[in-house]
Amino acid sequence: MAFFFLLKVAVLLVFLDQFTVAHNIKPKLYADAGDGVQPLSKIQILRAVSQLHENASVSAYPVLLGTKGEDLGWVTVTISSPTPAPDDWVAVFSPAVFNASTCPYNEDYYEPYICTSPIKYKFANYSSADYAATGNSTLKFQLINQRADFSFALFSGGLSNPKLVAVSNNVTFAYPKAPLYPRLALGKLWDEMTVTWTSGYNIDEAVPLVEWGLEGEPQTRSPAGTLTFSRRDMCAAPARTVGWRDPGFIHTSFLKDLWPNSVYSYKLGHRLSNGSYIWSKAYSFKSSPYPGQESLQRVIIFGDMGKAERDGSNEYADYQPGSLNTTDQLIKDLDNIDIVFHIGDMAYANGYISQWDQFTSQVEPISSVVPYMIASGNHERDTTGTGSFYNTNDAGGECGVPAETMYYVPAENRAKFWYATDYGMFHFCIADTEHDWREGSEQYKFIEKCLASANRHKQPWLIFAAHRVLGYSSNSWYGQEGSFDEPMGRDDMQKLWQRYKVDIAFYGHVHNYERICPIYQNQCVTAEISNYSGTVNGTIHVVVGGGGSHLSDFSSLHTVWSIYQDRDYGYTKLTAYNHSSLLLEYMKSSDGKVYDSFTISRDYRDVLACVHDGCEPTTLAT
Repeated sequence: MAFFFLLKVAVLLVFLDQFTVAHNIKPKLYADAGDGVQPLSKIQILRAVSQLHENASVSAYPVLLGTKGEDLGWVTVTISSPTPAPDDWVAVFSPAVFNASTCPYNEDYYEPYICTSPIKYKFANYSSADYAATGNSTLKFQLINQRADFSFALFSGGLSNPKLVAVSNNVTFAYPKAPLYPRLALGKLWDEMTVTWTSGYNIDEAVPLVEWGLEGEPQTRSPAGTLTFSRRDMCAAPARTVGWRDPGFIHTSFLKDLWPNSVYSYKLGHRLSNGSYIWSKAYSFKSSPYPGQESLQRVIIFGDMGKAERDGSNEYADYQPGSLNTTDQLIKDLDNIDIVFHIGDMAYANGYISQWDQFTSQVEPISSVVPYMIASGNHERDTTGTGSFYNTNDAGGECGVPAETMYYVPAENRAKFWYATDYGMFHFCIADTEHDWREGSEQYKFIEKCLASANRHKQPWLIFAAHRVLGYSSNSWYGQEGSFDEPMGRDDMQKLWQRYKVDIAFYGHVHNYERICPIYQNQCVTAEISNYSGTVNGTIHVVVGGGGSHLSDFSSLHTVWSIYQDRDYGYTKLTAYNHSSLLLEYMKSSDGKVYDSFTISRDYRDVLACVHDGCEPTTLAT
């Protein structure tokens, strides 16, 4: 059709190629960007041997944390070793007892046969450069309430040949089973909010509930369901072996019949068998707008954030260098955020279950205030031989179980992470790239139904999101494969995006930011680069996988459809002002400033307009 040839192909390619070169941000070099390997996996804990030294010591204080209900606290650890070495390190274990008596095996092993990984560690010389000379060091660790006590162990021999030298006293929280780390999520209905949290109470010990209501008015109480998972539910190592840690109990309550755009207060509770109650601190959230309601609506979308440690433990230095910056910027801007979509690769626990507590604690200031919606990524789901679309063990044996249990999504089957959800003028279709999406598959049928169900008059902004890039990316490994997308990615999907006139498709997996022109069948459908208006001729694709994990390089080839590239940490923000005006902004996590943006302006008739491969059937009958 005529509109598909706004410019001759040659002119368009030259223009976009020159534009891409002129507007790319040069890649930064990060000395601490890490290698993408879960740092706990570097510890060869099964090789540990006992070399306890009577003149070595480790002491930790204070021994009691959270006396006023706090869910985190700082501990000072003092080390003394008569035989110090530069590769000595200090491990944090929880539960505090970590010797052979805790191993799930029947065989006899020599002490201190250790079958569980620590939850974090630091090298002994982290804050004492002269440790190797003096044998003395003082370290500070931040601990969060994880339902069990803690101990600190000094090892020599580095991470590859650990030798246990000394063990500290125990440290514990005053209320280890307390309800913690609330995670809000939209329910299956527009007037429903779900709240999920973690505690140490099973249903035979206490009844979980939420006390909630309109702020300043009488409160009501709603019951909660309780789930958990066991080592047997894990599919492979390390989740089934050294990475295993009891996840506690996961509770979800459904707060229903909410008034739109209203502020509700809530707190998490457990009614104990003796009739007393234990409560969390108080929180609040704003309920969703009525579907189609015209008001200011602001959506955050990013992927691949991971977790980091504020005490400088190895995870922060080596694995997730940007995640705290992203988290902190979102917290700083929370008054201007209505909902968050984290589209896969969340905790990067990779089979070390303790890291899920760490992640939920990190994002709690966000997830306790606005809905924190998630998608499944390879680091949540992919485990060899378990039915994932990719035959890898990127999830470290988790096979999706922790993610689907720790977080609620309004899916028909939470083990299959595809779902639809509405927020005001937005209709979201969230895909699961770790399951088959090709035409004829169960998920493909869902995606088409989800896209087709959007009422574009009331919800003009149709958003598709998935973890892996099913559309377009100039990432280096996609470039080497020659596809610039996930293999088989857009083969079947693009006909759906075009038929149902998807405004924007978002992806993670590639750890950078990139914006693609409105595109169909590998060709930009307009030469405009910042203000899109009129008919929906093609879908804009955005890669926003720079949430915090190690960064990805761009291909040296200049893809002609790439409008803007940035190899840095960041996230995107969608702002819908009304039914005809949408703004996308890309912010860097380092400063929260906008580095790329575009607007979409259109009327309802522009959505209805006939486009290539997106026309409703007509007849000449009168």
